[in-house]
Amino acid sequence: MMHISAERIAQIEARRDEVQASMTRADLAADAFVKLSKEYAEIEPVANAARELRRLRQELAALETMTGGEEADPLMREMAQEEMQVLKSQLPAAERALALQLLPKDAADARPAMLEIRAGTGGDEAALFAGDLFRMYQRYADAQGWKMELMSANASEVGGFKEVVASVNGAGVFAKLKFESGVHRVQRVPATESGGRIHTSAATVAILPEPEEVDVQIADSDLKIDIYRASGAGGQHVNTTDSAVRITHLPSGIVVTQQDERSQHKNKAKAMQVLRARIYEAERERTHSEQAGARKAMVGSGDRSERIRTYNFPQGRVTDHRINLTLHRLPEILEGPGLSEVIDALIAEDEAARLAQLDGVN
Repeated sequence: MMHISAERIAQIEARRDEVQASMTRADLAADAFVKLSKEYAEIEPVANAARELRRLRQELAALETMTGGEEADPLMREMAQEEMQVLKSQLPAAERALALQLLPKDAADARPAMLEIRAGTGGDEAALFAGDLFRMYQRYADAQGWKMELMSANASEVGGFKEVVASVNGAGVFAKLKFESGVHRVQRVPATESGGRIHTSAATVAILPEPEEVDVQIADSDLKIDIYRASGAGGQHVNTTDSAVRITHLPSGIVVTQQDERSQHKNKAKAMQVLRARIYEAERERTHSEQAGARKAMVGSGDRSERIRTYNFPQGRVTDHRINLTLHRLPEILEGPGLSEVIDALIAEDEAARLAQLDGVN
């Protein structure tokens, strides 16, 4: 564990107090107040962790002084030594808590996210599995108190989805979901398989942080927008109006289509939301590739072609291959809330790897 000096702790607490004092100035402009409020929200948990570590160290130092002299009362010395043992047992957790707060933050962690699931190898069974994954994330989002909005869906004739895209809004969505990107594999006997043979199918999950409009500037001249008639199975509104929208971002070649809404305006707005997320993620990937060495210590690479997890129905197990975690709780995980155990383990592993990397630097 990295050692955090008393000087560093004092600097953190001093900056928090300075920001807090600045926010109370009568002549503070509105935009300056917003900026300071944001900094205060970021530094307050760091300062709280620093204060707790400082308190433990000070109490420990005071007790060591009490037990150091020959004139100390034996009973008092024994009581002080017992209390010192308690404080020493609390110290590593406090040091880790502050070290975690000091780790470089991913600017996208607090963002909402775009969830994209696409059926891979396995035909109809892959589409059914994509549907299972989508329901798992829906239920997990509900358990977290998040709001999920369906952006577009290409349903399979047998059930499930060939492709489904949803927007997930709430506190710290991307931070929780970002390690879900990759290939998810299922091993089970398909409902249509009379022979009872186990099939292996796959679906690809992509988690993209959603930017605000100011984060991604898109010039109108960079867009090619096509309007066409929606197509699909059933519904009196299908094929009656030119409401479907296809937007091509010319500089990147990214193409987004949207036809789920009856209104051309709503389809365009949703398509632009998805387009912004994909452009933002492409820029993040470019930046990350430049910092590839730093990412090697993290959980996975974020590469969507990487096989990250297997859901084995006959054995009732879920295995995450990145951290060698196997849980024999497949039904609970697919129900959504059980997914927390997997996600929390991935986050803990990533934090441990980054702390170890930070130790190597210090």
